[in-house]
Amino acid sequence: MNTSLTRRRLLAFLPPALATALVAACGGKSDSSKRDAAPSRSNASAPANPQSSPASGQLKATPACADADDVTPEQTEGPYFTRNSPERTSLLENGAGGTKLVLTGVVLDRSCKPIAKALVDFWQADDKGEYDNKGFKYRGHQFTDADGRYKLETVVPGLYPGRTRHIHVKTQAPSKPVLTTQLYFPNEPGNARDGIFDKDLVMDLQDASGGGKAGTFDFVLDL
Repeated sequence: MNTSLTRRRLLAFLPPALATALVAACGGKSDSSKRDAAPSRSNASAPANPQSSPASGQLKATPACADADDVTPEQTEGPYFTRNSPERTSLLENGAGGTKLVLTGVVLDRSCKPIAKALVDFWQADDKGEYDNKGFKYRGHQFTDADGRYKLETVVPGLYPGRTRHIHVKTQAPSKPVLTTQLYFPNEPGNARDGIFDKDLVMDLQDASGGGKAGTFDFVLDL
């Protein structure tokens, strides 16, 4: 016997107040309450964000479109920016040490639309924490592809005195203002002591399958 169907038939013949009391006493829910408790189509189909992990302390790298008002924060340029860096996607130096880092992501506007041909200019210290202020070691710029994506090959920078581990970035949509900022590494002891560290600029960082590290960070421009 279908007990659920039998109960619905019984409730249909009872006064509303008595039917409600009977449902409550049985610990059940009416059909309307079940519908109210069901997730919406958008929430049910939304994928989990693999870039958020409270246990690991890592922050999400890509905001959901509903959160796109949270544009990427600006930060100081610092003293070591050099203009006219070479256009290249790899900053790796022959014979240089350090842990290889492949950083990828997308440049977006506030509506989460990818920005093609956006400038992304990186500069950083080498694995010993030293900047090349005479040449262009660990300096280079590139442009996003048609899907707004960039990819950078570099090394995990060493610790520069007085700062936590970081990478400098300028990004700019064509003919739009430049965003200057810095990217940070998760779980760095120096993060808490760094005066300009911003948790919203922490990249997602994982061990790469072939060795080294794989990082992701998406830039949201105020456009």
